[in-house]
Amino acid sequence: MPHFTFRTAGESHGPALVALVEGVPAGLPLLAEHVDTQLVRRQQGYGRGRRMQIEQDRMEFLSGVRAGETLGSPIAMLIRNRDWTAWQEIMDPAPRPEDSTDAGRKRQLTRVRPGHADLTGLLKYDRDDARDILERASARETTARVAAGAVARCLLEVLGVRIGSHLVHLGGVEVAARADWPEDINAAADASPLRCLDAKAEAEMIARIDAAKADGDTLGGICEVVVRGLPVGLGAHVAWDRKLDGRLAQAICSIPAVKGVEMGIGFAAARLKGSQVHDAIAPISAEVDIATAARRGFVERATNRAGGLEGGMTTGEPLLLRVAMKPIATLMRPLETVDVRTGQRADAAAERSDVTAVPAMGVIAEAMTALVLADAMCEKFGGDSLEEMRRNMDAYLARIASRAASRDA
Repeated sequence: MPHFTFRTAGESHGPALVALVEGVPAGLPLLAEHVDTQLVRRQQGYGRGRRMQIEQDRMEFLSGVRAGETLGSPIAMLIRNRDWTAWQEIMDPAPRPEDSTDAGRKRQLTRVRPGHADLTGLLKYDRDDARDILERASARETTARVAAGAVARCLLEVLGVRIGSHLVHLGGVEVAARADWPEDINAAADASPLRCLDAKAEAEMIARIDAAKADGDTLGGICEVVVRGLPVGLGAHVAWDRKLDGRLAQAICSIPAVKGVEMGIGFAAARLKGSQVHDAIAPISAEVDIATAARRGFVERATNRAGGLEGGMTTGEPLLLRVAMKPIATLMRPLETVDVRTGQRADAAAERSDVTAVPAMGVIAEAMTALVLADAMCEKFGGDSLEEMRRNMDAYLARIASRAASRDA
């Protein structure tokens, strides 16, 4: 069964990050700018720290692309860390003379931060310096995920699928409910400092970010991911690990500081009656074009409370995900902790960080969603080349159309 998979490597202050993507069909148009555009989006957002000013992320292809098209072989991408020049002595992979001294290397971290991977990782991997943990646990790693997600996004776009996101809650401020979204969600959201489509709510959010910064605190929030153009039937009901909602939940919850994901109306569904939750099905409107009708299975729903997923499979309606991110664990007014070197009480370490990174999290959530959906498309339609994959998808949609035609005859 064909699969679209990826791996990342690299540390926050190492020389570079690497993304390795496999399963991309040959013949997909892919340029460095397709990836770089997404990397720039990840670095935006009011409330970000100085690291975003230092790193101006750009990607270099190492393999898998030639003359602007994928080759069908693994795609390796390199993103250099500009901050590496200030950290070579600290992050040097080779042994150094100071390693054997009592002082050890500079910038050791033993005052572990509550809410971070520092302490649990240090104990699990039997390390003395939590820097061995935090350098990989850092959200800097998501740069490589966004690069991999950009490749997935390119595949989805040529197959008629569009992904966008916007911020709906930050620091206790909720965005006003809306009936629909702009045609190009990202164009509208990216023009805003917080990737928010509600200017009034955004002004209050910015005030709360400023207040949190003054207090040495951090803020969390929620982003909504919207995917349009998906064909009905991605995923499967036949096995637990093929259900698309489960695959999406795992991918989204792997993003650092993400603590929850809702599909459709999510947790609200548990508090309502079934008649208020499920989406009634009707024949497709005559005004809908044949191609769109086929992707929806020649039916439509008056509501989309399910968020485009039923029985672990896409319905053809927009896929709706809401992603909750907790406040960042690094505080400029640190919480109390234990220094693992002495066993004594101490204030937690304060690494350079953001006040909030929720707007960037939306971009990362887009990437993770794209990676899961690209895998599901490859799983359903296969193909060693993009054209073969298109033919398979076209045949599937034609069969759906023929079923509807024979029923209506």
